[in-house]
Amino acid sequence: MCLLLFAYRVHPDFPLVVAANRDEFHRRPAAPADWWPEGDILAGRDLQAGGTWFGVSRQGRFASVTNYREPSASQPGARSRGELVVEALRTEQGGHAWLQALAARGEQYNGFNLLFGSTDGIFSYSNRSRQPEELAPGVYGLSNHLLETPWPKVLRGKALLQRCLEAEAPPTPEALLTLLGDRTPAPDRDLPATGVDRHWERLLSPMFIVSPDYGTRASTALLIDAAGEVTFMERSFDADGAVTTERRFQFRTR
Repeated sequence: MCLLLFAYRVHPDFPLVVAANRDEFHRRPAAPADWWPEGDILAGRDLQAGGTWFGVSRQGRFASVTNYREPSASQPGARSRGELVVEALRTEQGGHAWLQALAARGEQYNGFNLLFGSTDGIFSYSNRSRQPEELAPGVYGLSNHLLETPWPKVLRGKALLQRCLEAEAPPTPEALLTLLGDRTPAPDRDLPATGVDRHWERLLSPMFIVSPDYGTRASTALLIDAAGEVTFMERSFDADGAVTTERRFQFRTR
């Protein structure tokens, strides 16, 4: 993922609300969200490395990963970060214990941010901060730096999510997907300096990215209500930003 917005124990009826965009090169093959053959994970699948960018388990645990943007430090032979989402969804360890084990081997991966958890607790870890933590209730935003780094798209996304949560009508997956489609670019004065050239910083600055080679490939909305009912909705897009597939799933956590 390249933008993850979520509210943990903020809305009275939905203890977990997540909205996320996956940005990637269009040439990288991927399958849209579905239940995996083992039946335990609902997620899209990266057909190049076999992992995923965002998923949820039958037990109501979600996990997502974003890359940490640092082009000069990229290691071509590093392990795929998408496997971390699968591990986080399937581990039987508690959040703290699993994160401590992950931190011990974090150098095997290029820079990443990992979020995972459920309505009972959400955990965050980046191998560029070395500080695994359990998050307090609140509204959060993550892009391709550390959690809550105030990039323009993160601040804009959090404000839109907060507005959605405060609306008279309850949040819906359609409303979350609509806010994820915001294509407003950041002004040059607010662009971060992450090691890519100015053209790329401009291209990457909106919440929803459109370009011939690289852009927002999928938007995902996840809501889990107080009774454990899970609603998961995903839209996939082509290089023009047009919807190619839309999938919706509902199930009750085990």
